[in-house]
Amino acid sequence: MPQPIKDLEHIFRAGLDRADPYRMFIDHLTLEGCQLKIHFENESLTFDLARFTRIFVFGAGKATARMAQAIETILDGRISDGLIAVKYGYTAPLNYVRQVEAAHPVPDENSLLGAREIAALCRTFDEQTLVINLISGGGSALFDGLIDYEDGGRQVALTLQDLQRTTQALLACGADITEINCLRKHISTVKGGRFVSMLYPATSVNFILSDVIGDRLDAIASGLTVPDRSTFGEAWAIVQKYGIAGQLPDGVRRALELGAAGQIPETPKPGDPIFTRTHNVLIGTLYNSLLAAAEQARALGYHPLVLSSQLVGEARELGKILTGLARDVYKHGLLAPRPACLIGGGETTVTLRGSGKGGRNQEMALAFLNELKNDPTTGREIYFLSASTDGGDGPTDAAGAFASWELYQQAQEQSLNPDAYLQNNDSYHFFQALGALLKTGPTGTNVCDLQIVLVL
Repeated sequence: MPQPIKDLEHIFRAGLDRADPYRMFIDHLTLEGCQLKIHFENESLTFDLARFTRIFVFGAGKATARMAQAIETILDGRISDGLIAVKYGYTAPLNYVRQVEAAHPVPDENSLLGAREIAALCRTFDEQTLVINLISGGGSALFDGLIDYEDGGRQVALTLQDLQRTTQALLACGADITEINCLRKHISTVKGGRFVSMLYPATSVNFILSDVIGDRLDAIASGLTVPDRSTFGEAWAIVQKYGIAGQLPDGVRRALELGAAGQIPETPKPGDPIFTRTHNVLIGTLYNSLLAAAEQARALGYHPLVLSSQLVGEARELGKILTGLARDVYKHGLLAPRPACLIGGGETTVTLRGSGKGGRNQEMALAFLNELKNDPTTGREIYFLSASTDGGDGPTDAAGAFASWELYQQAQEQSLNPDAYLQNNDSYHFFQALGALLKTGPTGTNVCDLQIVLVL
């Protein structure tokens, strides 16, 4: 007998396994004598460690501790010092690299602490220093420094409270991650490539795990080690697009206005000489995880189809679309024969309308479940899971949630109205009452979200 809920989780976990950064490093990095050899799909590099008197390991992101474990294993005691910024609860046992736990998605004081400590170390760097940076999604909130600037003869220094209010405004307005990061870059001393100016003249090799649609290196963790093509003008246009100028702190709003007018220096652009010693290596993507999930689905007896690795937009609207696709598979045999498994992924957004608790994956699952009631015949044969690969969906302890006709019926029996919970953005409490949350804990990786639809 099919066990669709269990199958959904097995398929999801196959995608997680493919994105395990520890396994990626062990499979693609080797140390032969003093030669550190790096062989990934699109990159092949060799570093003679004998050329360097010191090796530092830095990093920021939800998957960074797992990455650091692998680097410690491979370098085997050659690390001089190291510091990484990770989300609370996302640490791992490490011997040489220190860990600072910070808040996500809204930064806290520790988000600034890591950058201050690393900046102090960077002052001692020279041409015989090698820095290995470990970068993954979440780094934007976990690792930051704030610009100061002159305004009419007065020196203005942005504060943590300024950063927190700005982040909250961006998260609530429905801006996508690229837009959010564009603005973050222009009030930061480390984002948008500015981190490289701290490292120079050291050589840096930067391992980057993508959690961004399209795998743009300048967007992952706000492009710490990558030239920035965005501008102050674009950041100010985003503020105007979403009408949030009045929600931004005065110092942030003024910085963006002055920057757009050319009165604050831009982020480093392509061609800047500070990048001559910088090597960026993309180590893993969502697309690879989708392929691994499809392989698992096939092994379980389903006919898999990978829809896209670039699903964006409002989470609740995508939930409706995926329900419609599932109905077409059931009624018309479109996309794949039954039993079918449709697999997609990306990073959607939620525009906050209510005061509830949830994340984009739980909201999508709730919208999907709410659509099932419109066609009970097909609804009984459709199952869904949307979950985050890092194990944390929004400000919750769940990775995501399941949806099915059986769960809809249970909701009816408990007098839980999906419409009401959806309007209040309260998907967490809805699925918690049904026991339908997927809780993985911190996974050690982060490559966006996976959506899986089963049609029996």
